[in-house]
Amino acid sequence: MKRVRIVPFLMAISFLGALAPVGIAQSAAGEGSSSRNVAAPFSSTTHTHVDLAYVRPTEKIKIRNYLFDAFGPYPIAGSVILGAINQAEKTPPEWGQGFKAYGERVGSDFGIALATTTTRYALAEAFREDTLYYRCECRGIARRMEHAVISTVTARHGADGHRRLSFPALIAPYAGTTTAIYGWYPGRYDVKDGLRMGNYALLAFVGANIAREFIYGGPHTLFSQLDRPGSPGADKTESSSNH
Repeated sequence: MKRVRIVPFLMAISFLGALAPVGIAQSAAGEGSSSRNVAAPFSSTTHTHVDLAYVRPTEKIKIRNYLFDAFGPYPIAGSVILGAINQAEKTPPEWGQGFKAYGERVGSDFGIALATTTTRYALAEAFREDTLYYRCECRGIARRMEHAVISTVTARHGADGHRRLSFPALIAPYAGTTTAIYGWYPGRYDVKDGLRMGNYALLAFVGANIAREFIYGGPHTLFSQLDRPGSPGADKTESSSNH
């Protein structure tokens, strides 16, 4: 069986993850919890001097985030990019080449992303978890890297937003790839392929969180001025240890 190319796969999903919204349920203590306050981006100066208090996202915010993550421009763009990579790699080879084959691959990648996102949000709702990524307010590459990696398999829980191991975060990548294997991939693919692809997807989410932490938007990132409204977010635990 032709093996999936790991590096292009990770690059494509990491690119997609870096553009996805993060941490809109965080607001400065004392500013209130209205959607406008929650969504307003913080400048680097504010992040330096204001201690952020965790505000659990409302049902309206969670639904909006799900719809954006599942059907917004970024999952579509990611599917187009990953579909082109799969087309170049001829994966799966049974789908051949040409525009029709490319459309099948784009549709497949979008379907995997949709199944992954839906599983994550549905299970998170059942387990009362917050699916958003919150950037670390800490300093230092090592600590921020650790925060990004740990955030891949943990989630905020409860009214106080304490972190714990996240079953939805661990299951969702495998649910997405297994859905493709049994839903529309050629018959020779089996559960082992779904698990293998799920491993790659989980690693890709690690790369996406690292990109969110260091590259795109928020305080102390490479493109801090390109942060989109609704995407501040810092880990309260890390923040309090540095103020």
